Amino acid sequence: MSSHLQPSNLIDRFDRRIDYLRLSVTDRCDFRCVYCMAEDMTFLPRSQILSLEQLYDVAAAFVALGVSKIRLTGGEPLVRNNLMTLVERLGQLNGLKQLHLTTNGARLDKYAAALKAAGVTGVNISLDSLDESKFRQLTRTGDLSKVLRGIDAAIDAGFSRIKLNAVILRGRNDDEALALVEFARHKGIDISFIEEMPLGIIDEHSRALSFCSSDELRELIDFRYPLSASGESTGGPSTYYRMVDSPSRVGFISPHSHNFCHLCNRVRVTVEGRLLLCLGNEHSADLKATLDEFPGDSERLQQVIRSAMSLKPERHHFELNDNEPQIVRFMNMTGG
Repeated sequence: MSSHLQPSNLIDRFDRRIDYLRLSVTDRCDFRCVYCMAEDMTFLPRSQILSLEQLYDVAAAFVALGVSKIRLTGGEPLVRNNLMTLVERLGQLNGLKQLHLTTNGARLDKYAAALKAAGVTGVNISLDSLDESKFRQLTRTGDLSKVLRGIDAAIDAGFSRIKLNAVILRGRNDDEALALVEFARHKGIDISFIEEMPLGIIDEHSRALSFCSSDELRELIDFRYPLSASGESTGGPSTYYRMVDSPSRVGFISPHSHNFCHLCNRVRVTVEGRLLLCLGNEHSADLKATLDEFPGDSERLQQVIRSAMSLKPERHHFELNDNEPQIVRFMNMTGG
């Protein structure tokens, strides 16, 4: 993987330069987190999803267009059969500076060392609770001990960046925010708190009633561990804060309370080949049609991607209510 950077050729109508691709490798997951999926999910048939070869072709096309950061997402990426063959090829792409992975952590104890060796530079690990029974309630199927082993395996593997992601729901795990910060401090890694995003129709809880804002959490944490705005960016949507007595950073991803659309530098490709120009809109282009009809034609694929930039909206609009969401696809279908 080369650190040589070329300017991105992907610029949208609002003069935002796109240099970050979130590439979903599967819609499947071994967890059923309450804010991400329904309990009884139907997944895509194999015929509708991109092959590993097609996923590589998409990644290579974006890198040729100047994208320097790729994050592999899902579902849970590590449930995809033979994923490591794709990771190893991506790790060799000239011009790709950062190759990251978002995971629930349950399989990291098995894969962390191999991922690092293949060129993965950073991992985000979901961790919403440190209480076994609460963790099981939030993930429905998750085993906290496996995730904790996975976090330790990631630390041992020596990734340049490890971050925990915690979705905080009022009345469910908002009382654990400080404990999660303390855990991140103890491990010497970063943590981001994420406001729940209204994707997909759920009946397990009321999103309006469970909403917990970033401002509220930041005030709570600041009382115990004074936070100072760092101004740092990792190319994603987190706003980061530093603590004077720890190398760990605390981030907040606030799609409701602090819209970050004007800084958006990223697009998503779903595992069925939809190029999503915005997390909170349905603006998309069909890359699978081009991949199927013209296999190996990178120039044609790049042209489709370039043309799609005109579809990228100025911003999303997430409204807090219990009516049907504007976006009916679940987060596992969206890609991380």
